Amino acid sequence: MTPEAPPSSTRALLKRLIREHVRPHLPRLGMAMLLMAIVACSTAALAYLMEPVMDDVFDKQDREMLIAVPIAILVVTLIKGAATYGQAVLLAFVGQRIIADLQNRLFRHVIHFDLAFFHDTASGKLVSRMTNDINLMRNAVANAITGAIKDTLTLLFLVGVMFEKDWKLALIAFFVFPLAVYPIIRIGRRMRKVSTSALGELGSFTARLNEAFQGARHVKAYNMEDFESTRTERRIETVFRLIFKALRTRAAASPIMETLGGVFIALIILYGGWQVIDGSLTKGEFMAFVTAMLLAYQPLKALANLNTNLQEGLAATERVFTILDTKPTITTTPNAPDLKIAGGEIVFENVRFTYGTGTAALHDISLEVPAGKSVALVGPSGAGKSTILNLIPRFYDPDSGHVAIDGTDVTTVDLTSLRDAIGLVSQETVLFDDSVSANIAYGRMNASKDEIIEAAKNAGAHEFITEMPNGYGTMIGEQGAKLSGGQRQRLSIARAMLKDAPILLLDEATSALDPETERLIQKSLSRLMHGRTTLVIAHRLATVQEADIIHYIEEGRVMESGSHRSLMAKDGAYARLYSLELMPERITGDTGESSVGGAAD
Repeated sequence: MTPEAPPSSTRALLKRLIREHVRPHLPRLGMAMLLMAIVACSTAALAYLMEPVMDDVFDKQDREMLIAVPIAILVVTLIKGAATYGQAVLLAFVGQRIIADLQNRLFRHVIHFDLAFFHDTASGKLVSRMTNDINLMRNAVANAITGAIKDTLTLLFLVGVMFEKDWKLALIAFFVFPLAVYPIIRIGRRMRKVSTSALGELGSFTARLNEAFQGARHVKAYNMEDFESTRTERRIETVFRLIFKALRTRAAASPIMETLGGVFIALIILYGGWQVIDGSLTKGEFMAFVTAMLLAYQPLKALANLNTNLQEGLAATERVFTILDTKPTITTTPNAPDLKIAGGEIVFENVRFTYGTGTAALHDISLEVPAGKSVALVGPSGAGKSTILNLIPRFYDPDSGHVAIDGTDVTTVDLTSLRDAIGLVSQETVLFDDSVSANIAYGRMNASKDEIIEAAKNAGAHEFITEMPNGYGTMIGEQGAKLSGGQRQRLSIARAMLKDAPILLLDEATSALDPETERLIQKSLSRLMHGRTTLVIAHRLATVQEADIIHYIEEGRVMESGSHRSLMAKDGAYARLYSLELMPERITGDTGESSVGGAAD
């Protein structure tokens, strides 16, 4: 599943951002624009009032104007303040709402991706898209898109005052401003390029942190703290250089405007002062013009920096849209019917499968899991056992051949109904930073408390749960960090028991348990497996002797099939593997179950 990059032009990205995320908020934006127009008009009015201050109050010493002008300034300031607050609140709401909606959309889209996508993409990079990239998009939306409206309106009103006072002076301003456009555009393009590189490195840095923290146990076991610190330091230095480069590039915009502003002011004072001395311009008119010019400097500077900020945000926007444009390959076909389980028979017919790396995992596999029976897959590590199991709930789709349940190809039915019919317990326990109760009920959140407790009892988990500080309400930490390996596995088994699906997939479900607990769990699993179609990947061959059918898998092929007794009678690969597993018992006299044998894929 290779992401397709969206159009990278500024116009295309802006149009899409506005169309998909800004348009629903047009009523609030319209109200904000009205308030921004009031702010702009008030700013221009303040500049306009400088003329009567100079001409009527100072020159003519008009006492009535001495009272009227301050009152007018106070009223204008109050109106401006109220409108500024109103538009700021509206724009803040719209900006944050757009970002929140985009984060929701991005997560909802990503969580439906194929399993292969998550195997190929570091989780830290996805987290970076949801955080670093979205934060930069927030600036693009709040400052570049919405802020540009306010600054443009303010500038237009102030320019109107400038033209009304002296059109020749105003033309000087319009002569100087275009000189800044070209370097600002160049800076914006450079910002886009640097920001894209910086965001990519931030994603890699986040992934590096996730690996180090999640593998902290092994880091300490192998005394690799210094190695990890050095490796992370190199990544941090790379991020530092790119972000500093971006900041340095952005910083160039302000000096350009400052320099051109100085040139502009010098020309205005030279020409305007000459006009006042010559008598063709009053001091009040010149003061109003200068005030409007100075007030216009801030929005003009903001607009000059707009392209720099915008390009930085659009670099993040492009990366986010790239993810949103990526489509999962495993989907439900339109109007696909729900899977109807009659007995739960599973049939693999000439199935071939190759991973994205080009490694062939299955070669024309054909096997059957009869309805209501238990079937075990055994064999050496990397034989393809877990791949077979993963094709049933469509975590992957085969390159060729068919996987059918009760005669129906699994690719032709509704994906949700397919997975609703399957319970899974794997060697890799997946728990969430939530309560014990919520973790057991995951996938069946409407389960009653009594049903949750019953499932925990059947999984041999009730006793240790009740000994925890808050019982079933105890928070277990990230990935069940507060539990032992066996406790985590028993919660995972309880979750599958609560789901009560007609098809059960056990991928070394008891591998993390001690022999005594394993025997207890096997009794519970036997009750759960009764009357259900069950596919088991075995870690200890002794645990699958009672399976109805055992398939010995090697190098992606079914080498032998039959019951435990018939396979032992053949004295083939299965019998040899079983003998190897029992060898430690013969040497030590240990009656416990050895873990030698087929490992998980």
